Amino acid sequence: MILVKIKETIARIKARYESANEVFLIYQRLLGYIRPYRVRFSWAILMNMLYSATSAGVAYLIQPLMAQIIEAKDLRFLTLLVLAVVLTNILRAVVNFFGTYLLRMVGLSVVRDVRNHLYGHIQKLSLKFFSGTHTGVLTSRITNDVNLITVSVNAIEGIVKDPLTILGLIIVAFTMDPKLALFTFVVLPFIAVPVSQIAGKVRKFSTRGQVKAADITTILMETFSGARIVKAFGMEKYETERFEQENFKLFKTLLRSARVKAMNDPIIEVFATVGLALVLTYGGYQSFKDKAYFSHFISFSVAIAMIWPSIRSITKIFNSLQEAIAAAVRIFDVLDTKAEIFDKPDALELQPIKKNVELSHVSFAYDDEPVLRDINLKVKAGEVIAFVGMSGGGKTTLVNLIPRFYDVTQGSITVDGTDIRDATVGSLRSQIGIVTQQTILFSDTIKNNIAYGTHDMPDKAIFAAARAANAHDFITRLPHGYDTMIGEQGMRLSGGERQRISIARAILKDAPILILDEATSSLDTESEQEVQKALENLMKGRTTFVIAHRLSTIKYANRIVVLVSGKIVEEGTHDELLAKSGEYKKLYDMQFRDTGGAGFHEPVPTR
Repeated sequence: MILVKIKETIARIKARYESANEVFLIYQRLLGYIRPYRVRFSWAILMNMLYSATSAGVAYLIQPLMAQIIEAKDLRFLTLLVLAVVLTNILRAVVNFFGTYLLRMVGLSVVRDVRNHLYGHIQKLSLKFFSGTHTGVLTSRITNDVNLITVSVNAIEGIVKDPLTILGLIIVAFTMDPKLALFTFVVLPFIAVPVSQIAGKVRKFSTRGQVKAADITTILMETFSGARIVKAFGMEKYETERFEQENFKLFKTLLRSARVKAMNDPIIEVFATVGLALVLTYGGYQSFKDKAYFSHFISFSVAIAMIWPSIRSITKIFNSLQEAIAAAVRIFDVLDTKAEIFDKPDALELQPIKKNVELSHVSFAYDDEPVLRDINLKVKAGEVIAFVGMSGGGKTTLVNLIPRFYDVTQGSITVDGTDIRDATVGSLRSQIGIVTQQTILFSDTIKNNIAYGTHDMPDKAIFAAARAANAHDFITRLPHGYDTMIGEQGMRLSGGERQRISIARAILKDAPILILDEATSSLDTESEQEVQKALENLMKGRTTFVIAHRLSTIKYANRIVVLVSGKIVEEGTHDELLAKSGEYKKLYDMQFRDTGGAGFHEPVPTR
C-alpha cells in the first residue's frame, strides 16, 4: 500500500515537472518572436528595473528620515521626506510609462508577427489539411487564440517588474529587521501550492473555452454562408437553438474558469493578513519597548505594504499565462503541421508545355482508402480529354493531382518528361487555369476578381478577357461597371455571371493547361449557352482536362475517359464508346433514354 502511494506521488511529481517543462518550452518559443525587437525590449526591461529599484528606494529612504523626524524632532527632514517621496514617484511614473509603452509595442508586434506567420503557414498547407480541418477552427486560431497570447507578451512587464520589486523590497525588509522579515515572509511558500493548483485549472478551462469558442465560430460561418438554405428549409429556430446550446456550454466553461480565478485574491488576502498580523504583533511590541524602533517599524510596514500588491499581481499574471499557454499550444499545433506539398531544394522551373502531359501508373489514397488505381494516360499538347463516370469514381481527385493539390501515392505525372514533383509548385500552377462548378469569387470589384493572381495586367487586357468570356456586356450594365463590388462569394451576381467572371479570370491567366471541373453543371440552359461560348474561347489551343456534365462540353473532346471506382475502364471518342456498348453506353442511356441520344446539349453522366 505504501509502495503504491509512493509510486502515485512520484507519478504526480513527474507529471507536474513535464507540464512545467512544456510550459517553459512553449513560452520560450513565444519569446523567440521578440528577437527582431530586442533593442526596444532591452530598453523596456531597463525601465522596469529602474521602476523596481525606485520602489525599494522609497521604502529604504523612509526609515532614516523618519528617525530624524521622530528622534531629533527636526521638521526639515519632514520636508526632505516629502520631497524624496514626490521626486521618486515622479521618476517611477516616467520610467513606468516608457517601460509599459515599449513592452506593449513589442507585444503588439509579436502578436502581429504570430498572426502573419500562422496565416502564411496555413496558406502553404495542402488541400488534405483543409479537408480535415474546419474553416471555423482555423478562423478561431487566427483570431481568438492569437489574441489570447497577447496576454503572454504583455505579462512580460509584470514578470520583470513584480519579481524585481518583490526582491528589492524583501532585501530592504531583511536589512531593516531580519527577524521581523522572517516572521512576515514565512507565509510566502504556502501561497505557491494553492496558486499553482489554481493555475492548472485555469489552463484546463481555458483550453475547453477555446474549443467551445471555435465551435461557435464554426456554427456562425456555416449558418451565415448558408443563410439561403437555412431560410429555405425553415431552420432558423433550429439553428438559433443550436447556437444557444453551444453558447451556453461556452458560458459554463468560462464561468468555471472565472470561479477558479476568483479564488486567487482571497487566498492572497488571507496570507497577507497573517503576515500583517505577525508584523503588527512583533513590530508593535518592539516599538512599545523601544521608541527608537518605531521608525524601523514604519519603514518596514511601508515595504510590506508595497510587496503584497506585487505578489497579488504576479499570481494573476501567472493565471493569465495559463490561458496564453493553452492558446499557444493550439497555435503551435498548426504551425508544426508540415506542408505535404513543397519544393525540393533543387526544384526546376517548369517551362510551358510543348509535347504532352503523362500519367504513368498513378495511384492515390486518402488515409489508406484507395481512390485511384494504376491510371495510365498520355495527353498531347492542345488535346482535350473528358472524364466521365458515376459520382465517387475519382474524376475530381484525378484532376487535382495535376496542379499538385495532392501528391500521387504511387506512379508519376510528367509534363514534357519532367516529373511535376521535381518542378517548383509556383511554376507548375502558373501554367494551369482552373474553372470549377463551385465558382470562387472574392468580396472585391469585378476587375480585381478577373485580375486575381495577375494584378499587374493592364485594364485593356482585363476588358479583352471579359469580352472573350462573354461577360463584358453585363459588366458594363452594372452601376459601376468593372469597379462594381460583387459582395461575399459574388452573391450580387447570377450563377451564370459568376461563372463567366471565373472564366475571364482563367482567360486572363492564359495558362497552357486548363482544368474544367463540371463548369456548367449548376447552370440553367440559357446561362449554360452563354458560359459554353466562353468556354469554347477559353479552350482554344490549350491542353484541357474536362470533368464532363453536359455533352455540350465534351463534344469538343478528342478523347473521353470513363472512370469506375478509380480505374480507367474505357477510352475513346463519343461514337467509339457508344459502339462498344460498355460502361459509357450504360451511363449514356441512363441520361438519354428520354431523347434517344439525339441531342448534344443534353446532360451526360455526372460523377
